[in-house]
Amino acid sequence: METRSQDLYPSRLERPTPSFDRLDPVVHSTGAVRTHGPLSETDLARYERDGFLAFPNFLDQETVARFRQDLRDYENDPDILRAEGTITEPGKQEIRSVFGVHELSERFDRLTRDPEILDMVHQLLGSEAYIHQSRINFKPGFHGKGFDWHSDFETWHTEDGMPRMRAVSFSIALTDNTPFNGPLMLIPGSHKKFVPCVGRTPEDNYQHSLKKQELGVPNDRDLAKMADARGIKAPTGPAGSLIIFECNTLHASNANMSPWPRSNLFFVFNSVENQLVEPFCGNKPRPDFLGNRTNTRALQPVREDVRRTC
Repeated sequence: METRSQDLYPSRLERPTPSFDRLDPVVHSTGAVRTHGPLSETDLARYERDGFLAFPNFLDQETVARFRQDLRDYENDPDILRAEGTITEPGKQEIRSVFGVHELSERFDRLTRDPEILDMVHQLLGSEAYIHQSRINFKPGFHGKGFDWHSDFETWHTEDGMPRMRAVSFSIALTDNTPFNGPLMLIPGSHKKFVPCVGRTPEDNYQHSLKKQELGVPNDRDLAKMADARGIKAPTGPAGSLIIFECNTLHASNANMSPWPRSNLFFVFNSVENQLVEPFCGNKPRPDFLGNRTNTRALQPVREDVRRTC
């Protein structure tokens, strides 16, 4: 494991500290890598401006149905329920998240190596990439809990040792995402500022934070200031829709009080040039299912039609 490098994004501090401009590009590619890919210049400009992109119907319904069957199998598998990478709702046995899904299922693994997805990743990160983290978030009807406002990068930097803002999340809806079942909410443009958070990180904080995040959450004043200036967007769409969002974009989701479940698949791609060092909070590294340190070789595309064979 590499030693800790200079901390360019200090957080989990004793006192509130003003937010500051990010020190990294938003789109890292230049030249042919930037221009020859699925994302148009309009897409790239929107990503640089807002910190996210949304594409309805990225996966066809037949492919989505196969992934949904995997979800049902996970929910009924006692070994999955007992696994360390499975997070249940606070005080309940209902699944909240299953981490490391690309290592549980060949179908999910192949999707991470879809050529179109990897070409988009290369356009955004300007390099080859590996999976930093993968997960499914479950939000059952009536009882699914929300996720507090946060920047993923703040946690990955502080608790995992991710040095720079050079990672991107791909979220694929496995159920319809509607205004009523707790869709992902994002603050456009929030990725351009880093918001330091208050509070020392205890050892093994993930055991609590994955059920309810209390550290690494921006204060209400900073959140209100950003939301007042930029608004809040909640991209919705049918199952199979894709949201791509930058690692520092502030996002959250409400509880699901509707009768309709919401399940989303997340793949986090990190640049091979941005591999983890020692956590900046000074604690031991989190488990690999949260911050991958073991298999960091560049992902190679699967050349056949991945979505047809998933």
